[in-house]
Amino acid sequence: MTRWSETEYTTVRELRGPLAVVQGVGGVGWDEYARLTLASGERRHGLVLEADRDLAVVQVFEGTSGMDPGGLRVSFAGTPLRIPVGDGWLGRVCNGRGEPLDGGPPVLAPTSAPVNGTPVNPVRRRPPAEPVLTGVGVIDVLTTLVRGQKLPVFSAAGLPHLRLATQIAAQASTGGEAFSVVFAGMGLTHADADFARDALEPRAAAGELVLLLNTADAPVIERILTPRLALTVAEHLAFTGGRHVLVVMTDMTSYAEALREVSAARGEVPARRAYPGYLYSDLASLYERCGRIHGLPGSVTVLPVLTMPGGDITHPVPDLTGYITEGQIVLSREMHGRGVYPPVDVLSSLSRLMRKGAGEGRTRGDHLDVAAQLIAAMARAREVRELADLVGRAALSPADLRHLELEEKFGGLFASQGQEELRTLDDAMDRAWEVLLTLPRSQLAMLPGELLDAHGAGEAR
Repeated sequence: MTRWSETEYTTVRELRGPLAVVQGVGGVGWDEYARLTLASGERRHGLVLEADRDLAVVQVFEGTSGMDPGGLRVSFAGTPLRIPVGDGWLGRVCNGRGEPLDGGPPVLAPTSAPVNGTPVNPVRRRPPAEPVLTGVGVIDVLTTLVRGQKLPVFSAAGLPHLRLATQIAAQASTGGEAFSVVFAGMGLTHADADFARDALEPRAAAGELVLLLNTADAPVIERILTPRLALTVAEHLAFTGGRHVLVVMTDMTSYAEALREVSAARGEVPARRAYPGYLYSDLASLYERCGRIHGLPGSVTVLPVLTMPGGDITHPVPDLTGYITEGQIVLSREMHGRGVYPPVDVLSSLSRLMRKGAGEGRTRGDHLDVAAQLIAAMARAREVRELADLVGRAALSPADLRHLELEEKFGGLFASQGQEELRTLDDAMDRAWEVLLTLPRSQLAMLPGELLDAHGAGEAR
């Protein structure tokens, strides 16, 4: 229960966008929780963005629409915003501020935690290890997600990134250990929010999912709060509850645009493409809340999804995200145009921690060798296709023609799967072997001889 100060301030100097500027305050600090009472008795809440001498700038979660500065009373809690945390969140569907959308009561718990989290001493961090299997074959085989990792999905307008995000959230697992998913949707249309809710309803009903849905017509401040709320819930489920938690956050570009809007309302000097200069540190404050901690059970794994405006990977949001995270999964318009789902561009995608979570004793003994050989074969196939466009297929060698055949089989047999299909790792690996055996043995130099013998690889078909 938040204990509010008995002092109420009525000197609201101005309302500017989602911000309220309060004058004549004393003892108010940055990030402090605020309550605003309208003349009608309606209450709204916010956070102190800035405190300077006797001025406090408060971002109002519900927006300032309909508010009259002359009739406002503002009080402060003296502490940052805290939310209840615990298993009570599992199975719930809430908006971006944590208010129920499922008709149930508010989430209550005896324990609360600040939404901004607490920085973890790097000495206490354990390296990410063991896989999180998504049930999406091309990701599990070639860009394996590891417990405690932050691995973003880079997409573009018109590509099925929301469908992929909900599919991963619906079917991801950690090999029978206690596992939960926190799904945070930001800036979603109502149609997209309904789609995510329907797609994830079975997992929510099973008590394995927390669903936070911020829609595009909600106040912009809520969008800034949503990922922090999701991570706070996830941290308690993981490090207190002993669960392995996957946090899926989409769309981080919508989050960054909300941050830019608030920054403009505050009158801050803009940096690249009008984003605030602290965009990097702000994104890092979210992404770095994942991981594993010595002496504590569980793990938090983060899968942020972001759209690249105009497909530009040098745009500030994907560019800065790439510096902070440990790899990326890139979706391709070309693969999407060929009817492949999910349209992953495997040559632009990588998981830098894949070796920590794959291989003997974790997935399969042949996993890393097969993944390396398949990526090398696809790189050669792309070179051959470009060569064929120049000189024609008739000028290609038999080995080159096999590579073109491999590329076709890769998209149809291995990469493509149903939008609700849960593909096991063994099934995905068997398909990868079938694709590789399109090539003669001489072209599979990255695979040990005993593996080739076991799978019947030969020079001729």
